[in-house]
Amino acid sequence: MKAPLSWLKDYVEISDKPEGLAYHLTMTGLEVEGIEYLDDDVVFDINITPNRPDCLSILGIAREISAIYGKPLSFPEHNFVAETGELDFNIDILDDELCHRYAGRIIRGVNIEPSPQWLQQRLIKCGIRAINNVVDITNYVLLELGHPMHAFDLNKIQGKRIIVATAGKVRKDENPVSIKLLDGSQRVLDDDMLLINDASHPIALAGIMGGEDSEVTTETKDLLIESAWFLPSSIRKTSNKLGIKTESSYRFERGADKKILKKALDRATYLIHQIAGGKIYGKIDIYPKRHKESEIKISFKAINRYIGMTIPKKDVIKILINLGLGIETSGDEITVKPPSSRRDIIRDVDVIEEVVRLYGYEKVPSVVPKSPIYIKKDTSDGFKTRLKRIKDIRYLLKGYGFTEVINYSFMGEDEINNLDIKDDDTRRHTISILNPIRQEDKYLRTTITTSLIRNLVHNYSYGNRDLRLFEIGKVFINERQDNGLPKEPQHIGLLLTKEGEKQLYRDSSEEFYILKGVVENILDDLCVKSVGFVRSNEPFLHQGKASDIIVKFCSGEQTPTTPQEESLKIGYLGVLSARTIERLPVKILKQDVLIAELYLDTILDIMVKELPIFKTLPQYPYIERDVAILIDNSIEVARLFEILRSYESPIIENIRLFDVYKGKGIADDKKSVAFNIRYRSNEKTLSDSEIETLHNDFVNFILSRTGGILRG
Repeated sequence: MKAPLSWLKDYVEISDKPEGLAYHLTMTGLEVEGIEYLDDDVVFDINITPNRPDCLSILGIAREISAIYGKPLSFPEHNFVAETGELDFNIDILDDELCHRYAGRIIRGVNIEPSPQWLQQRLIKCGIRAINNVVDITNYVLLELGHPMHAFDLNKIQGKRIIVATAGKVRKDENPVSIKLLDGSQRVLDDDMLLINDASHPIALAGIMGGEDSEVTTETKDLLIESAWFLPSSIRKTSNKLGIKTESSYRFERGADKKILKKALDRATYLIHQIAGGKIYGKIDIYPKRHKESEIKISFKAINRYIGMTIPKKDVIKILINLGLGIETSGDEITVKPPSSRRDIIRDVDVIEEVVRLYGYEKVPSVVPKSPIYIKKDTSDGFKTRLKRIKDIRYLLKGYGFTEVINYSFMGEDEINNLDIKDDDTRRHTISILNPIRQEDKYLRTTITTSLIRNLVHNYSYGNRDLRLFEIGKVFINERQDNGLPKEPQHIGLLLTKEGEKQLYRDSSEEFYILKGVVENILDDLCVKSVGFVRSNEPFLHQGKASDIIVKFCSGEQTPTTPQEESLKIGYLGVLSARTIERLPVKILKQDVLIAELYLDTILDIMVKELPIFKTLPQYPYIERDVAILIDNSIEVARLFEILRSYESPIIENIRLFDVYKGKGIADDKKSVAFNIRYRSNEKTLSDSEIETLHNDFVNFILSRTGGILRG
């Protein structure tokens, strides 16, 4: 909204400098975005927020200035004497839900010619071109009072009648209604679009633009001046559908003042009579939906409590009166009656906002709010322990060269489909977002793997091929808990990939075992016992290079010999399958992409809570023996280690696998497995005979349990 300073001074006394006025307007909510200095004037470019249509006018801004500086506000001249006698003209409103009021006045014998220079200059300063004196006056009143006006050539209105109705109500056959507008465009209208019609056809698109058939030209002598109120939603819908934006539609969409309608009509009539001459005749005012005044009751005590400081009663009353609000006081209570122009004042907090913005936001002291925080005591110190554990994991992973990423917790349908996850998998139990920013983010993620794959694609497209990334965050499973909310477990996700090209130095270890070692160290740091790795069936992982991470524990149900063991899956790790890699939007060559995901909440629930017990360093030497055996291919290494660990002996300190061989000299259904056994006693130095006896017994135990053959 452009507002010339000289025009504002017509209605309120302004002694402040332009910069000072701009500052005060901005501080009270009317942001001055720019000041243009002309030869004899200053033009303010003011950003009007959508909730303040009353300020889309020179008078509205002058009213704000009047309230800021406490200066009186004067209303522009609009009084005249009209000719008496009965009017031979009718106005009918057929859709009073869309048009609450329609008024018109007839002026005969006008002279259409260019506007006076002062009028043209004011329009130009506000960004509106001059056309002729009558049209310019309707635009002038629109800028001055904020209420759109329109002038019809009276002699072009057929049947001496105005009908306000939707296109559907005036349509005469099956063909849609159309109208040729002032901009020369022919528009086909929907049935719910509001029109101004004469007795035979549409002559204007209500609240937006007039029709060419009733245009005021140099030949026009008699006028019908229109001033109406249209429902904002109706104007907005029609304007958006047709793609037409005008000064009139802009104001009607935000809500015009229903009561100032008459004054705007009289003001336009007064100016036309002064500038274009003619005789003024009677007015027709159809008002089926009258404005209902509202009352807002609030106490002075509540105003001060909300603002956080004490504002004297006299200052509150003065501010509200200066803003043009009707008030009644009774003790500590005040009743506020907003005028029809202030559609934004609905509740008590709106009144409080008016008080504080005029009193001055800068006067409100900055006070840090005080609120007691009650923390439920956790006797097991569990919450603090979990936070410390997560912090330790971050430090551990950063020490291994991993970089933490923080992703949005969203995923798309294609992302979960690309992982080939089965329909009965809990990761298919997704939670839809009601209003997603984009379709690729319409679900809350059920696995961190989708987020890490996004990171992979983004980095790979920028040439970053060596990646070690991790994220600690929540996933969301649409399975209701006792509190009625979906599950939100916390997971750890890891991604590892290395450049496939030759390098000066290259770690000889396979990436799979690097990541496996990182995972083992995390679990060891969390004191998770009895961890095992078994072949994974995750559909998006390479079936030969993937494993589920499990924890074995006793169920407590005793058998005749041993407690019954059960397994709990706490995560997975492996190489992304070729099928999954091919579906990525970037081409990845000669590189394995490894993913691991650990179920952090589950791990923290089963980790050993007791403090670790430290032992003294061994005082006696150890003795090592290597063993190689042939076993069936069907026996996995994880199962073999379960058998090895089931042999109970305090002398066996460690068992380490160092070779698995299949090939020349080995049957197709067999494999050679070699491992190292370390023996040590905490009480004495072991003799060769003692070791040989124990070692032979241990080897025989292994062979009997596996059906294997000892290799020479």
